[in-house]
Amino acid sequence: MNRDSEFAETVVHINRVAKVVKGGKNFSFSAVVVAGDGSGKVGYGTGKAREVPPAIQKASEQARKEMIKIPLVSGTVPHLVWGRWGATRVLLRPASPGTGVIAGGGVRAVMESAGVADVLTKIVGSRNPFNVVRATFDAIDRLMTAGQVQRLRGVDMKAPEAPEAPEAAEAAAETENAEEAGESAEAAVAEGDDS
Repeated sequence: MNRDSEFAETVVHINRVAKVVKGGKNFSFSAVVVAGDGSGKVGYGTGKAREVPPAIQKASEQARKEMIKIPLVSGTVPHLVWGRWGATRVLLRPASPGTGVIAGGGVRAVMESAGVADVLTKIVGSRNPFNVVRATFDAIDRLMTAGQVQRLRGVDMKAPEAPEAPEAAEAAAETENAEEAGESAEAAVAEGDDS
């Protein structure tokens, strides 16, 4: 947790890169960081510097600036979705309560930072950490809630009426029969009085 921020930050990967120049090699470090508030907002950033701490600082600042909201339903994603970046594909699948975050690498960092409680994931293709994080965010961008789909299609989905319970239907039928029997008995008594 960062001292001056309410966001939880996770360093996904630090890579040492080299630039070859006439005098030799210039080494620097690139980092990818994921930041989230644990309640549906998450972002990622990349940074490069001659030392590790400045690279992480640059990445975390970018991650906090570029946060997006994940649509969550009961602590999981609303539907199955694929995300893609380069040769990396990431699958996000809804999970039942109690499943936990079944994910690895950068996908786990993103899901936990966002506060997703239950999700099933799979990485297909390249497992480059930078591309995995980007593919995960591509999948998140494709997520939609039922309300968003209804507005997009211009359809108003009303909840179906619950069918009447069999016991209640039987009780109602018995009450109607008893009322009819009472009315016929009263009619017979009235006819007897007339005669």
